[in-house]
Amino acid sequence: MNEKLDLQSSPDRDAEVPLEATQKSRWERIWPAMACGAGLFSDGYLQAVIGPVNTILSKLYPVSYAQSSAAQNVSSIAFAGTVVGQLVFGYTSDHYSRKWSLLVSTVILFVFAALGAGAYGANGSPQGLFAALTAFRFLLGIGIGGEYPAGSVACAEATGELSEGSRNRWFCLFTNTQIDLGFVIGTLIPMIITAARPNDLGLVWRLSLGLGVIPPLSLLYLRLKLKEPESVSREAFRHGKTPYWLAIKFYWPRLILVMMIWFIYDFLTYPFSIYSSKWISVIQPKSALWQTFGWSCLVNFFYLPGAIMGSFTSDWLGPKRALMIFVAAQGVLGFIMSGCYEWLQQPKYIGAFVVVYGVFLMLGEMGPGDNIGLVASKTCATGIRGQYYAIAAATGKIGGLVGGYVFPIIQADGGGATLHGGQYPFYVASALCFFSAFLVFWLPNINQDTIQTEDIRFREYLVANGYDITGMGNTEWQEKRKGSVIGGHGGVMQRE
Repeated sequence: MNEKLDLQSSPDRDAEVPLEATQKSRWERIWPAMACGAGLFSDGYLQAVIGPVNTILSKLYPVSYAQSSAAQNVSSIAFAGTVVGQLVFGYTSDHYSRKWSLLVSTVILFVFAALGAGAYGANGSPQGLFAALTAFRFLLGIGIGGEYPAGSVACAEATGELSEGSRNRWFCLFTNTQIDLGFVIGTLIPMIITAARPNDLGLVWRLSLGLGVIPPLSLLYLRLKLKEPESVSREAFRHGKTPYWLAIKFYWPRLILVMMIWFIYDFLTYPFSIYSSKWISVIQPKSALWQTFGWSCLVNFFYLPGAIMGSFTSDWLGPKRALMIFVAAQGVLGFIMSGCYEWLQQPKYIGAFVVVYGVFLMLGEMGPGDNIGLVASKTCATGIRGQYYAIAAATGKIGGLVGGYVFPIIQADGGGATLHGGQYPFYVASALCFFSAFLVFWLPNINQDTIQTEDIRFREYLVANGYDITGMGNTEWQEKRKGSVIGGHGGVMQRE
């Protein structure tokens, strides 16, 4: 992975023009990355807004909703849909089109965000309302899932055409930072509407969900104008059989590492929001509903500085080193919080708790939050990148689901609301952070030109195993490769 291409000495140097050498203006290079990645704002918003909506529905229907399985289904069913969407769109983005996969996922987001806001049970039946909302949230999750393999992967490929030294930060700013911004807005909007209309909670939850149609709708025009990323034009397996067995043999150890790191990250990130309620209840145990939403918004806001700062450290340190350093630092801080929890949980030290907890969340975003998607999108070849990324991201979502069930058990084993009940989850989280840092050590290094070098590396492997690479890419690149084969080069690149 550390080898540097010798493009001048390569026999296929005419076919291996660096991605950044394409004749495009700065805006022509950057807006595709923005259009591809910024749709993840919808993911953050639509995942975050369901928390306040769940709270409101529990107040509106204290028996039929709060004491039924509907509350759990409505809040978590989108995870299941997201896993389905990731796997389906991972396949379509590789086999058909990044652009059209993105467009379909955008339309799904728009349609089912609107239907969720207008969900209604037959004859006003609450159970019918809950069933409709559950179904719409599942289908909405499929659209959210499409944003990962189609949007994030295309964003990574588009940043390959940007100037060297800034590619990682733009990927992080257009992907993970957008998710975190969506989490902030997804709790800020319900807070504002609840403060304005505290006695009209039906309007609050429907309008909060309905505003989720704006982000995907705002990107629809840009996505219609998208073209396939340059690397896809060169490397896609759309005119021949995808060499799955060779891909598995070549990438399976690396993919398992990425899957495990992403599983741990989501396993910790999603359920750890339960700790915001701890200090919210200490600060204002009898707070108004809009104030509760406001504190939740503040919790989510802590993610943003970490995501933004982490986008720059990904370029300065490299994704692998940044991931390892900051996830280990998060583990250290978690152990410190465990040791100091006896004092941090006291009302008079609530300011210290908020600051330390905020830094804990920030470190998570500077490490795996920003970099795990970057690692997943750049550690495999273009022709199978969508499916590789989809499998890793889906594993992460499953980790979030598992963590949501496991962490309450860990807290209960520690004694619930007792001192140990607060400490145990931080012990577990910190230990997993160090284990994640250990796994990162075995990942390959990721350089600014890794997308192109990885394509060449995989192509060499295919040629060495008898796969005909002349059918890869669009017609123009197929002709160039056929010419290389006729010229006796075999499509194999040279390296220093």
